[in-house]
Amino acid sequence: MRKRLALALIALMSMPLGAARANVVPDPVLEWNAIMVTTLSGHNPFAQARLAAITQLAVFEAVNAVSGDSVSYVGLAAAPPGTSAEAAAVAAAHAVLAFYVPLATPSLDAARVTSLAAIPDGQSEDDGIAIGQAAATAMIAARAADGSSPPQSFAPTSSDPGTWQLTPTCPASGGILFHWRNVTPFGIESNAQFRSSPPPALTSPTYARDYEEVVRVGAADSVERPSDRADVARLYNSLLAVGAWNGVARQLADDQPIGLSEHARVLALLNMAISDGLTSSMETKYHFLVWRPETAVRAGDSDNNPRTVGDADFAPFIPTPCFPSYPSAHASASYAALAILERVWGNGGHSLELSHPAVPGVVAQYTRLRQITDDIDDARVYGGIHFRFDQEAGARQGLRVGQFIFAHSLMPTGQ
Repeated sequence: MRKRLALALIALMSMPLGAARANVVPDPVLEWNAIMVTTLSGHNPFAQARLAAITQLAVFEAVNAVSGDSVSYVGLAAAPPGTSAEAAAVAAAHAVLAFYVPLATPSLDAARVTSLAAIPDGQSEDDGIAIGQAAATAMIAARAADGSSPPQSFAPTSSDPGTWQLTPTCPASGGILFHWRNVTPFGIESNAQFRSSPPPALTSPTYARDYEEVVRVGAADSVERPSDRADVARLYNSLLAVGAWNGVARQLADDQPIGLSEHARVLALLNMAISDGLTSSMETKYHFLVWRPETAVRAGDSDNNPRTVGDADFAPFIPTPCFPSYPSAHASASYAALAILERVWGNGGHSLELSHPAVPGVVAQYTRLRQITDDIDDARVYGGIHFRFDQEAGARQGLRVGQFIFAHSLMPTGQ
């Protein structure tokens, strides 16, 4: 097993993501990014990522129509001279979120009033609101038929060793989010563009090594799982990619601000990468149909690998998601996010905290971005829901997704 980077886990009072930091939000782009994360918190991680990308792209389009700093994503016309970029950002985020989450409209309306109150009344504000609403309308229209609905399920057609089977958490209809492999990506060319290489054979030493690891440290009753690894497994079971990496980005922007226009661009790139990392992972998952550890360990004596000892009573530390194992979606999304943020703020020299109210008393502290992805990898293995090779494949896939998006999307106009 690769050596883990140290993680400080400290006990504090229960707090929402990033609440331990006393920094004041420097601009409405960051303010509404936080509102977006809260508003989307009830959605599944895949829907969260899609809606976060739409929201942040609308904010980018609105701000960019004022600044002209980057190439437009949807071809929005330039705003009138003197337009308030701040008002544009507020109006764009509000309009997208109110459209997709209508039950949140009262709280979104109140936040909009508060944000606009900090901007001087007049033509500049009015023009900003108009361009923000136009950006929201354009992004909503662009994603109206992107394959995110209607939902589809997958019914396994084989019970061969190594092939994904329904786990106890699955609905009777079968594997969930089968249609997500076909959702139109935001920045990459296709969801198969960075498909992972085939997984290791069941009879291979790699499979046996990673099987043994998840049996030893991922079982619900494991006595070899350190308390800090149990904490990260529980933390990242609740703290999903959108919440984690947008929280990280806001902390980085607080500490090293790069300006409203660039904040808007980076947050758009970040959420494009997270969403495309997830759609890519689902395309690979349903292509290879690799079984989960929960199924694999219970059937370990039937996989033709003498090094894998079966355990019919194996249960994972955290619940198994109802779709195939390979590669890890959390890894694909997180490493895609990492690829964006590393290029803007660098990997190290940071002071970051991540927490979630569902895991009270646990705050993860980091000085390097890759410590976060290391913990996410451990979280899924020590949680008993992924093999280590799932995480490694997701990492490779996510990095390629993020690197491609950063190199080809929302390019500065000066380049």
